[in-house]
Amino acid sequence: MIRLAALTGATPPAQGAVVRSILVIIWHLLADPHAIYHDLGVDYYTTRIDKERRQRHLVQQLEALCLQVTLTPAAA
Repeated sequence: MIRLAALTGATPPAQGAVVRSILVIIWHLLADPHAIYHDLGVDYYTTRIDKERRQRHLVQQLEALCLQVTLTPAAA
């Protein structure tokens, strides 16, 4: 894992998360001999983001830091 950190700049907790994800996939594939691995795709998480919810959460975080937030739409 040290070598992985040197190559990617990943922190040890991030490495642990990646290793755990891989081990969970392996366990599921080995536990069920009929299981087939389906990659979710590159944009799986970006397409599932609720933009309004994320915006509310970020505003709440800034307000928790005692900052006043005014949102204006960006120019297209």
